[in-house]
Amino acid sequence: MDALANRNVLLGITGGIAAYKAAELTRLLVTGGARVRVAMTPAAQTFVTPLTLQALSGNPVHTELLDSAAEAAMGHIELARWADVVLVAPATADFIARLAHGHANDLLSTLCLATRAPLALAPAMNTQMWLHPATQANCEQLAARGVTLLGPGAGDLACGETGPGRMLDPAELHAALPDLLGGGALSGLRVVVTAGPTREPVDPVRYLGNRSSGKMGFAVAQAASRAGASVTLVAGPVGLPTPSGVRRVDVETAAQMHAATIDAVDDCDIFIAAAAVADYRPAQVAGEKIKKQAAKLNVELERTSDILAEVAALEGGPFTVGFAAETDDVAGYAREKLASKKLDMIAANRVGEGLAFGTDDNELELLWPDGGARLPRAPKSELAQQLIAQIAERYDATRR
Repeated sequence: MDALANRNVLLGITGGIAAYKAAELTRLLVTGGARVRVAMTPAAQTFVTPLTLQALSGNPVHTELLDSAAEAAMGHIELARWADVVLVAPATADFIARLAHGHANDLLSTLCLATRAPLALAPAMNTQMWLHPATQANCEQLAARGVTLLGPGAGDLACGETGPGRMLDPAELHAALPDLLGGGALSGLRVVVTAGPTREPVDPVRYLGNRSSGKMGFAVAQAASRAGASVTLVAGPVGLPTPSGVRRVDVETAAQMHAATIDAVDDCDIFIAAAAVADYRPAQVAGEKIKKQAAKLNVELERTSDILAEVAALEGGPFTVGFAAETDDVAGYAREKLASKKLDMIAANRVGEGLAFGTDDNELELLWPDGGARLPRAPKSELAQQLIAQIAERYDATRR
């Protein structure tokens, strides 16, 4: 049964081009058994009609602050009391700003102030608007009040730019809502996630690195946060926006990631090592740019610290999950790594031929000492949610 079955979901829609996605979101919620009511701002009605949302939700769409058909002509109070959870999708920069400063000049902003239900926003706007300090400050202010931010995602935007600001897909929002109702699978736990590559300097200009984009690790951090965990993300050099509700620590080298991770796991419950940490680094770093002279250049390499093995070996340490990216015999090498490093779980995937590094989807082979599971190819955001569900189940079985 869908986790939202028989729950009251109030969907708010504001005036952005992403409003068209609200129709699919409404359909998913209703199909899953949720009772859905929709509230629209005047601007939202220029992008999608109330009649469309009425047909999909099976309920009248609310557009007016003072409703003569409602009890005491105050429809916003009725809706605020009715809702089990409130989701505003899309949430424009203007709406976020008004809500952050307590404005109540339309139905949707008023009921957001009047409700006691969990409130979530799915931001959707131009990249520069999202990155503007005013928008970031407004989001931080709302988060401090307990408002959950779902997204935004990064990708191609309607304005023609590419970057953060895209509203999460309806399926992602649908999957995130149950955790807002309390009792998330990782509720009350502290989780540390590493993500992205490391860069090991050769000289002031050059470095040794790898192809990791950080997308999977960032998706895992977001999924853990939505499952109720307090999440610290130790991130290598990537250009990804910080997942909402997640504390981020930026590093560049393997040594920096080692130091930041050991500090972070000191009091955590679960450690998920999704980063592609360099196994080797130059033994000597040139102080000046190495000139192109000789036909060959020899660079002596030395091993870096094994962060995953060190954390797994900590006495009374966290439930430890490793990642294994392999080009062949994926399960075999992963099983060997699981045993040799004494991990609680490992997530293995094949790299190359359009898989893993840099892509938006992936597939995982999960292994633990007495079993395993296969997660078929899916968008990394969805795969991360499935992975967190498996981690929560194993954690409960072995550590609770």
